[in-house]
Amino acid sequence: MKTNDRAKKIGKALLSQLPKIILALVILAGVLLVINYKNPEEKKEAIAPYAYSGSEEQTVIENDELKLVMDNATTEFSIEVKDSGKIWYSNPQDANEDPVALQDEKALLQSPLVMSYAVTTGLETTYNSFGYSAQNGIYEIIPGENEVRVNYSMGTVAKEFTIPPVLTEENMDKWLGNMDSKDADLVKQYYKKYDINKLKPKDNKDELVANYPVIEESVIYVLRQKTKDNTKKQIEDLFAAAGYTYDDYTADKALDMSSSSSDNPIFNASVIYRLEGKDLVVEIPYDSLSYDKETPIYTITPLPYFGAGGPNDQGFMFVPEGGGATINFNNGKTAQSSYYANVYGWDMCLSRDAIVHDTRAYYGVYGISEGEDSFICILENGRSYAAVQADIAGKNNSYNFVNAIYSVTQREKYDVGDIANSDIYQYLPKLPDESLSQRYSFIGSGSYVDMAKDYGSYLQKEYEGYMEPLTDESTPVAVEIVGAIDKVEQILGVPVSKPLKLTSYNEASDIIKEMSAGGMKNMDVKLTGWCNGGVKQKILKKAKTIGALGSKKDLQNLVNTGKECDAQVYLNGITQYAFESNILDGFFSYRDAAKFISKERAELYEYSHVTYAQRENADHNYFLLHTDLASKMAGNLVKSADKYGAGVSFQDLGKDLSSDFYEKKTYSRQAVLNKQTEQLKEIADSGTPIMVNMGNDYAVPFANMITGMDLRGSEYTILDECVPFFQLAVHGRTNYTGEPINICGNPENEILYSAEYGAGLNFTFMDETSFATQKTLYTDYYGANFDAWKDKMLAIYTKYNDELGHTFNQEMVGHENLTGDVSRTDYADGTKVYVNYGYSDYVADGNITVPARDYVVSR
Repeated sequence: MKTNDRAKKIGKALLSQLPKIILALVILAGVLLVINYKNPEEKKEAIAPYAYSGSEEQTVIENDELKLVMDNATTEFSIEVKDSGKIWYSNPQDANEDPVALQDEKALLQSPLVMSYAVTTGLETTYNSFGYSAQNGIYEIIPGENEVRVNYSMGTVAKEFTIPPVLTEENMDKWLGNMDSKDADLVKQYYKKYDINKLKPKDNKDELVANYPVIEESVIYVLRQKTKDNTKKQIEDLFAAAGYTYDDYTADKALDMSSSSSDNPIFNASVIYRLEGKDLVVEIPYDSLSYDKETPIYTITPLPYFGAGGPNDQGFMFVPEGGGATINFNNGKTAQSSYYANVYGWDMCLSRDAIVHDTRAYYGVYGISEGEDSFICILENGRSYAAVQADIAGKNNSYNFVNAIYSVTQREKYDVGDIANSDIYQYLPKLPDESLSQRYSFIGSGSYVDMAKDYGSYLQKEYEGYMEPLTDESTPVAVEIVGAIDKVEQILGVPVSKPLKLTSYNEASDIIKEMSAGGMKNMDVKLTGWCNGGVKQKILKKAKTIGALGSKKDLQNLVNTGKECDAQVYLNGITQYAFESNILDGFFSYRDAAKFISKERAELYEYSHVTYAQRENADHNYFLLHTDLASKMAGNLVKSADKYGAGVSFQDLGKDLSSDFYEKKTYSRQAVLNKQTEQLKEIADSGTPIMVNMGNDYAVPFANMITGMDLRGSEYTILDECVPFFQLAVHGRTNYTGEPINICGNPENEILYSAEYGAGLNFTFMDETSFATQKTLYTDYYGANFDAWKDKMLAIYTKYNDELGHTFNQEMVGHENLTGDVSRTDYADGTKVYVNYGYSDYVADGNITVPARDYVVSR
């Protein structure tokens, strides 16, 4: 009885614990499943290499202006400009004999296409089309009407020959019977005979059956592994003459189970060469790029040595540094770094740990001049991914070259802490539906002036209706008036950032009146820091005037004052970034910020001028806005400007250009460029005056005024001359200025730059004295007090306008650096402007004395 009771109790206890036991078993099963689960191996899609099957020695395409002749054995080509007879070459003609270059460098010199691929650790490997495609015969040439397409495969793959890798004895006898006895004997000695019933001691029966299953049914012949390519080619010809076809080859290849795919990466890329009038257009469609996701194509460089100058050639390379610069062939500066500049600067949606020096070109053009001929290469589609690079002879090879290198799959470095010994990179998972293209325009002159004028003609055609001649009869003057800045104050012991007035709306009106009374005309007045907290404004969900500066009526009176004084007032704003903004300002970073490749929010940092590293603890980190939101903020700024009858000034649009890897709606950098261009066009078409900062080439046609244009750039040692290339292209069709003269650090130089480059004048003013900026982050405005600069400004303006005011509706037609310190700029009406940067007087053109550190105008 007791036993039964005990059993009942045990059963009852077990029953009560049954749910827990079942749950434990389920969890255990789940754990075991996870531990033992293996991800299914993702099947890699093999990249099929191209195969060259042509027999012609050359491919020729031509039109009335140009003739392109391609060597089918290497894909190198020449292009003849028919009206001058000048022949340009895609690659140096004697590259293989270069005494300076090593073997790998010689292969680069002979390559019309160079690319690099990368792996997750960031390691880059360079492939060139000569060594990894042409020499392997893994490419194809497809001629068309006025174009030729070259499909490259690049990698270390074996050539494919149409010869049987395995033959049954019956088939071998058949093909040998179609050859004469001498040829049959030659073929037979390169095949090894296997009979499964008569194997030699060294033969591995199991391996043979696995590799050639047909051996169990027939005696077979197997091509010897060490047969050289030239012999394979000879055997291929003999089999072809015997009637052997590709279908026969396919059938015989199926008998061979021994072949295995190579672990070496293979890449496919296509280059299209198209003749358009007197231009050669080179295009690389992104849909032609094939690669394994484990080894993405990182960069690609089309025609890296097109037009390269040799050690005995006379000429120069043009690069887009500042307004422009030249590098003479063989200038001997072999100890200096090569030239490199990112087109449109850094993409802010690509994170970086430090900034030592930012490179920037605001237009995508480079060129080469040799003797009485030259060309410019205009970067078109995909130029936002490009950087221009150039170097001189005597370093790695004997040639002077300039080219564009494109970033294809952008990447981002992960912070993996202590779990890895090397950096880990994530790459862009998918390429956009785009292409890369660049246009070579050939010029029958070796002058950089004519090269620039050719570029100007291209811009006028590309932006027809937007770059019309100006009618200005006086010097354009850009005046920035600073409204408010932010300053931290203690309120009840708590630090609070509040707007600090530097110039009220009424005080700004008074400044405009005083400038007008002093004789200034043709003014473009930019009001900075007028809303949403000041200069470092909060997000522009709504533009709110600042009470410390006055009322909305005062702001309207300011705009009206401008109209009365021949001054166009612009309301300046930041539309691509969010500074010190939170949910109360309508900004939620997880929703509104752009995303890095890692899908992290695009939070940006200031960088130390000492260590160059991020200031991660700074109080002024900020966010890059999602592209659609940035576009909306630009629209809000335009609406505010239209409300007051003012123009719109963009602090960042038209200068900064960034991708957005937002998962739901990704924008490539080129897509953002197109979006910005379309928005600027719509604003211009609406009649609202536009002011931009710096002025990337795509923004220039739509802007009424460009401020802060980089006239001289960074004067790198490898450069030989600074020239106003971009200004020669656009002068008389758009107004532009350099840096603000009174706060740039060297007012005298800035005035001289402006005179040489045909720029208007630029000033930055505030009503408060410089003491107001103490204990703030705005010491850049230290010299901006209007009263302190008024008389000097009027003196600078009066002289400049009297001498140069008539030239701003004129085309700039000439420029020459007479010495290292003296230049001359020529205008269509005969005006000549001499600028002397030196510290002693100079007599120019026989009778024009140019005082030291001054400019002289001859009419």
